[in-house]
Amino acid sequence: MAASSSSSSQTDTCLNFITHLLKALKDAMMNAFFHDEKPEQPSQALPQAVASSSSSTRLKHQVFLSFRGEDTRLNFTAHLLKALKDKGMNVFLDEETLEKGEQLSQELSRAIAASNLSIIVLSVDYASSKSCLAELSDIMHRKDTQGHIVLPIFYHVDPSHVRNLGGSFKTPFIHHESNRLHQVQRWKTAFAEVGKLKGWHIEGGKFDRPETEYIKDIVEYVIKKLMSSNFRSASAELIGIDDQKKTILRLIEKEDSRLIGLWGQGGIGKTTLSDVIYNEISYKFEDSCFLLNVREKLKKQGMESLRNELLSKLLNQAIHVDTPSIGSTLIQERLSNKRVLVVLDDVNDSDQIDCFGVKHFGDGSKIIVTSRDRQVLKNGGVDKIHEVKMLNKNDSLQLFSTFAFKLLNPAADFRDLSNKFVEYARGSPLALRVLGSKLYKKSRKEWESEVDKLKEFDQPKISQILRSSFDDLDEVEKNIFLDIAILFKGTRKEDVEEILSCCYKGAVCGISNLIDKCLLDSTSDNERIFMHDMLEEMGKDIVRKESIDPGKRSRLWSAKDVYQVLSYNKGINLIQGIKLDMSQIDNLRLDRSIFEGMINLRVIFFYTPGTFWVERSAEKLLEDQLDSVSLPDELRYLCWDKYPFKSLSGFNPKNLVVLKLVCGHIEHLWNDDDHQSLVNLREIDVSGCKKLRRIPSLLGAINLEILHCRCCESLVELPCLGHLASLKKLGLAGCNNLKTFPEVPKHFPILELHRSKIEEVPASIEHMVGLRKLCLKNSNVNIVSRNISKLESLSDMELSNCPMVEFPEIPRSLINLNLSQTQIEEVCLSLDTPSNLQSLNMSGSRVKIVSIKMESLRDLNLSHCPIMEFPEIPRCLRELDLSGTQIKEATLSLDSLNNLQTLTMSFSSIQKLQCNIIPFGSREIPTVDVSSQILISETIDWLEMDHCESLKLLSELPPYMEFLDARGCTSLEKVSFADKNSFLDPLDDDVVD
Repeated sequence: MAASSSSSSQTDTCLNFITHLLKALKDAMMNAFFHDEKPEQPSQALPQAVASSSSSTRLKHQVFLSFRGEDTRLNFTAHLLKALKDKGMNVFLDEETLEKGEQLSQELSRAIAASNLSIIVLSVDYASSKSCLAELSDIMHRKDTQGHIVLPIFYHVDPSHVRNLGGSFKTPFIHHESNRLHQVQRWKTAFAEVGKLKGWHIEGGKFDRPETEYIKDIVEYVIKKLMSSNFRSASAELIGIDDQKKTILRLIEKEDSRLIGLWGQGGIGKTTLSDVIYNEISYKFEDSCFLLNVREKLKKQGMESLRNELLSKLLNQAIHVDTPSIGSTLIQERLSNKRVLVVLDDVNDSDQIDCFGVKHFGDGSKIIVTSRDRQVLKNGGVDKIHEVKMLNKNDSLQLFSTFAFKLLNPAADFRDLSNKFVEYARGSPLALRVLGSKLYKKSRKEWESEVDKLKEFDQPKISQILRSSFDDLDEVEKNIFLDIAILFKGTRKEDVEEILSCCYKGAVCGISNLIDKCLLDSTSDNERIFMHDMLEEMGKDIVRKESIDPGKRSRLWSAKDVYQVLSYNKGINLIQGIKLDMSQIDNLRLDRSIFEGMINLRVIFFYTPGTFWVERSAEKLLEDQLDSVSLPDELRYLCWDKYPFKSLSGFNPKNLVVLKLVCGHIEHLWNDDDHQSLVNLREIDVSGCKKLRRIPSLLGAINLEILHCRCCESLVELPCLGHLASLKKLGLAGCNNLKTFPEVPKHFPILELHRSKIEEVPASIEHMVGLRKLCLKNSNVNIVSRNISKLESLSDMELSNCPMVEFPEIPRSLINLNLSQTQIEEVCLSLDTPSNLQSLNMSGSRVKIVSIKMESLRDLNLSHCPIMEFPEIPRCLRELDLSGTQIKEATLSLDSLNNLQTLTMSFSSIQKLQCNIIPFGSREIPTVDVSSQILISETIDWLEMDHCESLKLLSELPPYMEFLDARGCTSLEKVSFADKNSFLDPLDDDVVD
């Protein structure tokens, strides 16, 4: 009885507190849902003033609070509620008890849905409550599906116990499972997921901070999240930038701020800030583009290529401007008509801003430029410059904690050390991320050791902090870091993993570790590997300090150093990799023995800026009357644009992973009788090697994924590729002398063989069961095997401009077929033709007879065919192009054209078109036969008759037609439209007898 009285007294105290608290919240600026899980035994009813009501769910709530009442109702949660009240938050208290605690009430579920953020107080007995678990499961579901923000508070529990369903949470879940509740698996999944989120860990005990300090931090964080216009989920990248973001947004709203500069030192967060702003406002502009790492990309691509990339994105088509400025008046005018948002990230030369053509962007356009040099922004004509500030102490501690603890606050017994690291980082987000990642899951003793290292510097610079992280890597990780910093930054992650896996054991794990330590970064789709510029410079500085003599360093990248080493043949066995922009050096003739001393050379990367399709700089590395050069067998990566030698004779590619010799002078790679071991080879690219006649046997290249031989004009044959199960890409376009249809793996999806001399699609095509697209345009194909009809995946086939004379058999799966410019004279596709063909292009062919009845066809192009009569077409056809034909008379009827929407007869010889129409209310179908008169059915809404010089009269056109083009119809005398009443829909409710 005493125990019951005590419990009742506590409940009364809590209810009195909450009642007074609610009374003080009538002027609330925010709303917060407050749900207290109740004990299953009956309890005293709450005052009516605070009871839930159906009207409450109509409010737009900012916060939903979930907790286990028996654990925290009278302590932490009460204090948290008071803090919410002090910030003007409205509190909603749910009084309804869940039925046996197993299912979430509809009202409570609506309450969660109406909130932007949920705070979950995970206490020792939280998982004992079925209602709490049902609530948490709903919250996490909305996080995954609706972007709901979830903030966990680990109150006197270990976050790892939540993630792993261990500690005090193990027994409750065993109990729930023993009761065979069907929801348990869903609860367990949601519970483990919330344990992986960043939140606050309140350990308690004498070493921890007072709870009031935690509550202060929590409330401030919640307010920041809720004041953010997008209500983004908690993200380490966004900590501490809200105020600066608002400042930039205010600048953007001003009319006199067209060009806005973000200035600050490396690693301070300029790119992150501009990215957040770009994502938030880009939808307000007609078009937008974010050019990342302009300084770095200019070195690789050159200004013209990068500018074309920007213009193509803004104008939504491929743009090629090869002059120093945008001289085209048309492009200037098109740009001036567009209101765009552009971000130029990391600009280091004021001339670059003008070269991108920003002065031509339309009124209301905004250009954000980030730079480390304020003078660059001033000289570039920037209207407003915002200095990106360092993080303050609180934000720094929070950012550091997200990486060091995966929480938003430091562990209690690490708080003193955390503050020291925050002080050393001096507000640099990059340094905080690197330091925090380095210390994650390390012991206090290891933290203290790291502090001692930093104490060696009176005021440690960011570079010294970064170097400290590098020094703690193992040897493999150090080598991987240096390889990426100097040789492979910006390369596809998969390629880097494959190349370096042939150099170091555990390379994939090493790359992953470097990403975890924030020393590497990968794009959101995990496609490419990057690192911060400061980390790249640190890597280069480490290698520079290996020796004053470039020939004794492990890696070379400076054009001056590489030229010196190659000129004087100074390379020795210490050199592991060479990367050279050949546009930066003078001509150099190479001796056959140039690489002989570099027996440990693993990477040769000689490139010219631009792409394969853009004019590259002149050749700089020249052969000295030699057929080949001696290459070290340790090579893993050989990329040499305009390779000057005729072959790779004498080179054993046993370790080679990537071979790229684009636009080289090579005539053959290696001899078949060399029996080369090619098991490591993943990619071969010899595109543009105009003297290359054949590809050697690839029997041992069982892991080959990419083979590009585009524009190899002398290539006449390929080896058998059918055994290459890993092959994903095969480029053979522009191989003008290739005569034999290649043997490829049966799973291969896309085969492009245009501009070849292939004459036949062989019977073996039936084995290519995975083929989806076949392109042989501008080739010599005149025979297509009937076996092609056996393919079940082929959807696109292009045989345009081939000398074939018969319409090929087509598979049922085919959707698009292009036979334009062929010698085919007759097209007959009956209703029984087994095909799903939707688009057929016969433009410019010799077709004279057309009979198509298949119901799947939607688009038919017979333009510039020598047909004399209007073709027999299916009822389902929607678009018909008869431009340039010799048709002079035709009869159209609703029966045959009830779905036709677009008819094009431009430049045709049409003189007479007979149309049968049905005016509304008429039972008869009148026939109109008037010379040079056109009456079109109501289904056609797009009619192109331009430059039909024999056309005299357009009569009784549909009144609701959207488009009519009759330009150049020099004989046209009159245009009239039919009465609208003749085209009313008989089913229209507005029609009255």
